[in-house]
Amino acid sequence: MARTPALGRIPQRGQASRDRRPRVAALGGGHGLAATLGALRHVTTALTAVVTVADDGGSSGRLRQELGVLPPGDLRMALSALCDESEWGHTWRDVLQHRFSSTGPLHGHAVGNLLISTVWELLGDQVAGLDLIGQLLGAHGRVLPMAAVPLDIEADVLHRQGETEHRSLVRGQSRVAVTAGRVERVRVLPADPPACPEAVEAIHDADWVILGPGSWYTSVMPHLLVPEISRALHTTTARIGLTLNLSAQAGETSGFSAADHIRSLADFAPDLRLDVVIADPTAVEDIDDLSACASALGADLLLRQVSEGDGTPRHDTLRLAAAYRDTFERFLGDVGERSR
Repeated sequence: MARTPALGRIPQRGQASRDRRPRVAALGGGHGLAATLGALRHVTTALTAVVTVADDGGSSGRLRQELGVLPPGDLRMALSALCDESEWGHTWRDVLQHRFSSTGPLHGHAVGNLLISTVWELLGDQVAGLDLIGQLLGAHGRVLPMAAVPLDIEADVLHRQGETEHRSLVRGQSRVAVTAGRVERVRVLPADPPACPEAVEAIHDADWVILGPGSWYTSVMPHLLVPEISRALHTTTARIGLTLNLSAQAGETSGFSAADHIRSLADFAPDLRLDVVIADPTAVEDIDDLSACASALGADLLLRQVSEGDGTPRHDTLRLAAAYRDTFERFLGDVGERSR
């Protein structure tokens, strides 16, 4: 039987009442989602992160295999990105992010991964456990898993050597992310996993849903492969924005243009309608091509410098926040009114 924490349902610091706008659900995983959350927290106080749960490598993979828990790493990173901007919040963020370095079995484990797994075991409730860690951090927002069970990612990969082609089946997020071939299709296993009910509710309750940036086939696309999450994205009255990556990812999307990312999204979810695509002009090879792909999904193209500007493919927090603010304000009078 699940144990209830003594504090009861954890109140979320920074969560707005229902009459505060905009309410935003940010979907993704890893460093990409952390960048999104770092920017969005400057724009809204009503923020929910919906996080992929397919990691099978490193500390998360070891805990997943040994304890049968959801991989906690991406959830830990999202919580850390939402920590309170105080000495208390920063200290606990650093505790969560700290990794042991040793010659023993703790080597490489992140303290936050162990702490999250501990709380889950004590409470018997994934969402309550994440809420409790969020309270410890003074988190400005809420972090939820995309699915209620750990997922595996399986990909059909095309390999080319000169004029020779062959295909292989690659299984596991850590392997798909570094595959040397071109990913043609991805699947999640189990094929019809139970979604986290609170995550589905957050998508329906949002004024805006933000997809990306992040590892395309292992952090962004998986949300479209969980049936209940996909249905929520197709039926929510929220507006949907897509934040494009600043570069192709070696292995997973090698050779992809900015427009190719949108074409692959359309292949997976041809009926999904977007409202805005945010792209950095320095990462766009053909603006006309990108604009046409965005328009085909119903979206406006918003070109803004959102990179740090030092030549590395990293998003600048304040520039990305300004792009989100411009996006939300453009549709301010229509928020929550769009029918799909």
